Amino acid sequence: MTTTSTSLRQTFHALLNPAATGQQMSRLPPRVGERIRDQQESSEVLIGLVQMGVVVILGVLYVISPKKFGPDVPFAPVPWVLSIYLVFTLMRLWWATRARLPNWFLYFSVVLDMALLMALIWSFHLQYRQPASFYLKVPTLLYVFTFIALRALRFEARFVVVAGLTAAVGWLLMVGYVIVIDPQDSMITRDYVHYMTSNSVLLGAEFDKVVSILLVTAILAISLTRGQRLLIQAVVDNSTAQDLSRFVPKEVVRRVRASEQGVVAGEGEVAVATILFTDIEGFTTLSQSMDPTQLIHTLNEYFSVVAEPIERHGGTITQFQGDAILASFNLPEPEPDHAGHAVQAAIEIQALLQRHRFGDGIELRSRIGINSGTVVGGLVGTGNRLGYTLHGDDVNLAARLEQMNKEYGTRIIVSDSTAQLAGRGRFAFRPLGEVRTRGRSGPTTIYTIDPATPAA
Repeated sequence: MTTTSTSLRQTFHALLNPAATGQQMSRLPPRVGERIRDQQESSEVLIGLVQMGVVVILGVLYVISPKKFGPDVPFAPVPWVLSIYLVFTLMRLWWATRARLPNWFLYFSVVLDMALLMALIWSFHLQYRQPASFYLKVPTLLYVFTFIALRALRFEARFVVVAGLTAAVGWLLMVGYVIVIDPQDSMITRDYVHYMTSNSVLLGAEFDKVVSILLVTAILAISLTRGQRLLIQAVVDNSTAQDLSRFVPKEVVRRVRASEQGVVAGEGEVAVATILFTDIEGFTTLSQSMDPTQLIHTLNEYFSVVAEPIERHGGTITQFQGDAILASFNLPEPEPDHAGHAVQAAIEIQALLQRHRFGDGIELRSRIGINSGTVVGGLVGTGNRLGYTLHGDDVNLAARLEQMNKEYGTRIIVSDSTAQLAGRGRFAFRPLGEVRTRGRSGPTTIYTIDPATPAA
């Protein structure tokens, strides 16, 4: 209950103080505020298209309706009003497709829309040669609600309020005109039946129309004010999620978005996956010969080159550790041919590094270890800070295989489990023998592969 009352107070505060919304927008990061404004401006094109539809409908209705202009009417006002509105709508639509419409023009557009509609309704008693009160009963008044609702497309309550107030004032002026146009007969009646069957004026009925206009305006304005806060929050959350996807795997970001109960530490999943571990050969010596700026630039360029084949083959980079990369295939994103894709990615990485030169012609070489097995992937950390990582002995084995390249003078070493899953007939694996690694009870058969060997 307290939350609801607070939300209502915030809504009415924003509604009565439009500057509050502007202040809220100004506090947003510029890129987020720009995205929201882009959404609002694209709505102006849609508003212009709807206005074009209204002009067409009114024009068709005028063409098929009977005309009763007499010699005492020098010109037909309806075509003039529709022509002016058409020209203004085309100009507004043209401007909206090429630039951001200024606020003064938006306010002017709202007022002019209503003024032209009221002028159109006013002209009906001339078209049908009836007393002025005749136009108070035409159904064209319903287009007032269309024009008010049209301003909701921009998700700014102030324009809805201006449209509603303009319509209410305009209709009151129209009623006043009927009452004062003929001092001898104000056309006012209190008899509802007489009102319905004649051109008389029932002030209560006209009051109901004004109240309806104001109520619809208020409801839309309140809804938009509440909805705008949700829109801003949604844009901020989406922008934040896109930024976070640069720090955690995209699949994890998608799961966070779809999570019903929020994200907590300790939730993980077990799967058979292929782990690829790679780092730069001789990086310590290389880093000592570079200044910090050059070192970071070179590392970022290296990571971009290496990451491309990994991600293209369905791998997910879970960690950057100094100059090393830990990538997984089949976790967190499913990849049926995870072993084969990991091996192919490793071959392409080595081929790319042979051709590519970094910075001022620097050649970088990498060592790669690949292992397949059962691993655990999940979010770990504290309640305030989480990170996605992989755990398991098979993850550690991939890192140890990477280091063994030093002993064997190779660039890629894969375990027997990876070779079996990838298909020995598919890649030209060359056995290196059996090795014993820390933490494993039995020996592990390892293989290397010529980086120039393509997949069969």
